[in-house]
Parts: sequence; C-alpha cells; structure tokens
Amino acid sequence: MTESNPLYPALILDALRTVRYPGKGKNIVELGMVEDDIRIDGRKVSFTLIFDKTTDPFAKSIVKSAEAAVKLAAGGDVDIEGNIAVAARTPAPAPKAPALPGVRNIVAVSSGKGGVGKSTVAANLAIALAAEGYKVGLLDADIFGPSIPKMFGLENEQIYMHRTDDGRSLIIPAERHGVKILSIGFLVERDSAVVWRGSMASNALKQLIEQADWGELDYFLIDMPPGTSDIHLTLVQTLGITGALVVTTPQEVALADANKGIAMFREPKINVPVLGLVENMAWFTPAPHPDERYYIFGREENVDLLAGKWDIPVLARLPLVAEIGEHSDAGSPIALENTISASMFAHLAHEVIDAVDRRNSQLPPTQKVQMK
Repeated sequence: MTESNPLYPALILDALRTVRYPGKGKNIVELGMVEDDIRIDGRKVSFTLIFDKTTDPFAKSIVKSAEAAVKLAAGGDVDIEGNIAVAARTPAPAPKAPALPGVRNIVAVSSGKGGVGKSTVAANLAIALAAEGYKVGLLDADIFGPSIPKMFGLENEQIYMHRTDDGRSLIIPAERHGVKILSIGFLVERDSAVVWRGSMASNALKQLIEQADWGELDYFLIDMPPGTSDIHLTLVQTLGITGALVVTTPQEVALADANKGIAMFREPKINVPVLGLVENMAWFTPAPHPDERYYIFGREENVDLLAGKWDIPVLARLPLVAEIGEHSDAGSPIALENTISASMFAHLAHEVIDAVDRRNSQLPPTQKVQMK
C-alpha cells in the first residue's frame, strides 16, 4: 500500500498486532511490549518497544518488522524508520521480608527525658513478661548510654555469631532470666565512650535488629534513648512498632519532655500508637514509715493532666524505692524477687499485655515509616 492513510493511534496498534515475537505465539501488543507513548506529528510516527532486557536477540528484527507493518498500514510516505525507541523493562522490586518475622509485638519503652528510670522499667518489664510464660526479647537501643548490660549482669558478655540453615551469619543474643538481650554495650569496650556520628549509630542499631537471630518472640521490647533523635527515626523506619510505652516522673520538666515524645509518636508520618504512661518515682516512702508518702518530684495530678491531654491511660505508678536501684546496680532486677516492689512490675506487665491486646483488636498493624 503506497497511498497515504489518515494516521491515528488505533491504526498504529492494529498494525503492530501483526508483529509476533518469535517462539511466544503472541503479538507484541498482547505481550505488552508497546509503550503507551505513540506520538503522531504530521506523517511522523514514534513510539517505544519494551523488551525484557536490552540485549534481547530479537530486538532489531522486531523493530524492522514493526516499521514495515506501520508502513503497510499507513502508507509508504509515513516517517517511521529510526523513530522506534527500545527500552528494557524495570523489574518490580522483590518485597522485602520484615526485619523481625518471628516477633508478634514490638513495644518501644520511651521517655522524653533522661534519668526517669526508663531502662529500669524496660528491664523489669521484660523479666515480668517472661515470668508470665511469654517469649521476650530486649534491645538496648541507647547507643550512647547503654545500661541494660549492667542491669542484667552482662557487662563482660561475649557475643558470637552462627550460620543459619539459609546461609546467613547472625548474631546470637545473650539470654538471661528468660529474656533474649542485645546491646551496643556488648560490642564496645566497657569503659569506652561511643563517639559516633548519627549515621554510624543508626547503622549499628539496624545490625542489632536485622542481623541477629531473635527467633520467635511474643514481645520485643526496645529500651529507646531519651529525646527524639536519629535513633528514633531509624527504629520506626526499620520496624512496624506495635505501640509505645512512655515513662516519666511527675516533675513538670520531665512531663514537658514526655509530651514531646508522645507528640513524636502521634506525628501522622510516624503514627505509632501510645499504649500508655508509666509514672516512675511517683512518691517516696521511708522504710521505717511504710504508711507515709513524700511526693519529691510532684503530685500524680501532673501525670493525669498529660494522660488526659492525649487520651491515654496511666498504666502504673511506681514509687521511688531504694531496693529497685540496688538490684539493678547488682545485675539482678527486682522483678526476680518475691517482694512488693517486684509485684508492681508484675502488675505493669499485665497492664501492658491488656493494652497491647486492646490495640491489636482495634487497630491494623503499624507500618514502617517511609521517609524520603
């Protein structure tokens, strides 16, 4: 056919349906090889053919066949030669496996301010959950001030790796009192300061999460550093955190920082549910006078106001008790004992279990944060 025919995209596609890919028994339109970019400018026609790879052995012959088919359908005066571009398909990225596939619930134990007893709460909560028969892991994410090794008597712990059945080399977490534990404190000299830039700290933390053999866990607790920093962003970008537990004292300066911490988790881009508040060092009772209470850091009403502002519960109020700190310093958390202080952490564990169950029944799983 040498006379000119009117040009329009459907005519071009009909022509290309006569071009078959060798050995597949289908034409290039059926195979999705014609990009949706057909352009007609007067008698000039251009478009793109997509191949699985740029080195496709039939690419040149199919381009020639496509040129011939368009000429036959549109007329000999159509300008098509050299106007067919060749591109390779971009393979869809394989879905990445979750960082902790065997973990049911991930709970961040957080605080806006340092020195409020967050690590003490995390350590004793982990032991109390394990005492209830749950499989528990504890990650010390405070890169610059790790305290979990001392609290568990693991300051001289040696960390080893093993090769799994699928060929990966993974860190073996330490295990004490039924809790699997990892901390950056296991990987640096005991008395050395960790002087790292934010990116180095974040990468180290990701290794402790993704390159460790945590196995099957019911609860994975993260003892987070105080404040809102690169480490917090790394954690929410690496893990879909089930919920956060915010530890504070009733002191107004601590509550102001706790408020910022809650605001960070509630930020729409982060969107981690806050399970509740833990009021630590709520009061002091002298051992000789068990009926007396001294509110050293402020009244509990201060904590109630913060909880009411964000519509979250106060899960526990823990007094300032000397034996709690003494047991932590000795590497044997108080939750291991049969005392009134230990029972408070057992109560907290029950409250956390209930809060997680409520959260899971009412909300979908938390997604990892996607940040650009």
